[in-house]
Amino acid sequence: MNEESVFATIEQALEEIRAGRMVVVVDDPDRENEGDLTMAAQFVTPEAINFMAKYGRGLICLAITEERAQALRLYPMARDNQSRFGTAFTVSIEARHGVTTGISAADRARTIQVAIDPNSTANDIVKPGHVFPLVARRGGVLTRAGQTEAAVDLARLAGLIPAGVICEIMNDDGTMARVPDLVKFCQKHGLKMITVADLIRYR
Repeated sequence: MNEESVFATIEQALEEIRAGRMVVVVDDPDRENEGDLTMAAQFVTPEAINFMAKYGRGLICLAITEERAQALRLYPMARDNQSRFGTAFTVSIEARHGVTTGISAADRARTIQVAIDPNSTANDIVKPGHVFPLVARRGGVLTRAGQTEAAVDLARLAGLIPAGVICEIMNDDGTMARVPDLVKFCQKHGLKMITVADLIRYR
């Protein structure tokens, strides 16, 4: 099996995203070299959050646009961002209503639904919480070749609300899953896999 054959086309990935399914997005080997479970935020369900927590096992994050972050008055988690890849975490959030402790799959799905609802305002969320927003750079993957931008770009290209839910995929031993591991992961769970590089070329 050559490397090309393990990756789906961007068109195939967009079909999955439009159908509310997850895809695996792999970034550059010279960057984080990780695979993230990625889906359109507007289709998030408790079952999807539970799948990410159980099988992805990384940090479940909400990728949003700068405009959405501003509308919700979400400020950077760190005033002086020193993370290696400039990951734009904001303060964590929770839905103001309709959640209990905030950590359950249902509560996190609810928080995401509220955060991306165009009718929601900053008054509909509280800070801190158990959902971690990430702000995509303007220009998407053409500006920053990151998982955050890929998630927002995929949702936008699919004609959906430009927001995604992402979660890194870890191996059973706690190490990060690389492409050979991710191929097996996708086969096991019936998922399609794409690269950020292909998304950049597509755009």
